[in-house]
Amino acid sequence: MAGHPRKVVIVGAAGRDFHNFNCLYRDNDAFRVVAFTAAQIPDIAGRKYPAVLAGNLYPDGIPIVEECELESLIREHQIDDVVFSYSDVSHQTVMEIGERAIAAGANYVLAGSRDTELVSKKPVIAVCAIRTGCGKSQTSRYITDILHKMGLKVAVIRHPMPYGDLAVQAVQRFASYDDLAKHKCTIEEREEYEPHIEAGSIVYAGVDYHAILKAAEAEADVILWDGGNNDMPFYKPNLFVTVLDPLRPGHEVGYYPGMANLLMADVLVINKIDSATAEDLEVVKASVAKWNPKAPIVEAESVVSLDEQVELKGTKVLVVEDGPTLTHGGMKIGAGWVVAKRGGAEIVEPLKYAVGSIKATYEKYPHCAGILPAMGYSESQLADLNATVNKIPADLIIVGTPIDLRKLLKDDRKMVRVRYDLKPVRGPELADFVKKVVA
Repeated sequence: MAGHPRKVVIVGAAGRDFHNFNCLYRDNDAFRVVAFTAAQIPDIAGRKYPAVLAGNLYPDGIPIVEECELESLIREHQIDDVVFSYSDVSHQTVMEIGERAIAAGANYVLAGSRDTELVSKKPVIAVCAIRTGCGKSQTSRYITDILHKMGLKVAVIRHPMPYGDLAVQAVQRFASYDDLAKHKCTIEEREEYEPHIEAGSIVYAGVDYHAILKAAEAEADVILWDGGNNDMPFYKPNLFVTVLDPLRPGHEVGYYPGMANLLMADVLVINKIDSATAEDLEVVKASVAKWNPKAPIVEAESVVSLDEQVELKGTKVLVVEDGPTLTHGGMKIGAGWVVAKRGGAEIVEPLKYAVGSIKATYEKYPHCAGILPAMGYSESQLADLNATVNKIPADLIIVGTPIDLRKLLKDDRKMVRVRYDLKPVRGPELADFVKKVVA
């Protein structure tokens, strides 16, 4: 009826959905958000977005339910608008959910960048991608190194990963390894925060990105947005850098909202050219020529190395890789696999040794069967990962995750860590764009 607030369901995965709520619906009398739905991340559903974060209109908080309940929510509550609010999904998946919403009687909404990008008082450099696992973090580290050499203090603000107590996690600041333990970070969180801490940057993350921005602005000269998955920035960038992956040619125009990042980019970085074929590289360049021909292109290698010299030829190795890159990122290989293959190692197949939630991960993502995804969204899942590692017969464990997983796994065998860094080889200098923005 006219004059009644519009009823909304936000389809999410504990990240962009909360940000969209805070930007569009918190304290907005014209709407009532009935529920969030949950996908991608385990153990998100069954909680509430807490009242302390939801605002005065929601004294009991907002329930978070499984995405499979979408149609029943729409019909039971006469939902007006279903707002899609997560990332790294195919255009097919986005529209399948849209068709479900429309068929059940609701409108289908995709929030735009203008209404969801907060404006900072400080220069903002955003590093985004067309898929998860393209090399955002190594590109971000490359740019923060430029800023550090200019004598500037950098606050890296990471995409949300609030898997615990949302009220407690509203604003998180990480300046040391002790802070990771203090905030009870999962493997996935550590993978994103630890490399920046190691490089000397302050890292912020959490749930309320309005409050996070104020805290970061108080101590930093420059804000660097290090986006998660292939999501758009939460802050309006003065320099927008998008990373593309020629190992997944065509994905730059097939996944949401990675294509939007391609379209909005000021500079494009085509990473991993040392591992890609010439044909696949040309597919990516053709997409750029069609959709964002004015953006300058930096071609870069992803340089992989071990943190110590070991004999790989003929050695039986277990390769542990970044979980999200392999799972919903769709990759079949990672940096650890590349190092092992180049060194002539014999990679042990881990699938038949998987237990508990790790076995379930392989069932959901069968394409990762050749290597072990470092899944650790909870203590129980970390225990399953450790138990799986312990069962696998190998002489050496290669850790291809962005963090030092040796601190979390308990195994008597030797573990060596893979490092990967961005090495621009063709195109304009990234430093020139950075210096122009912060001048």
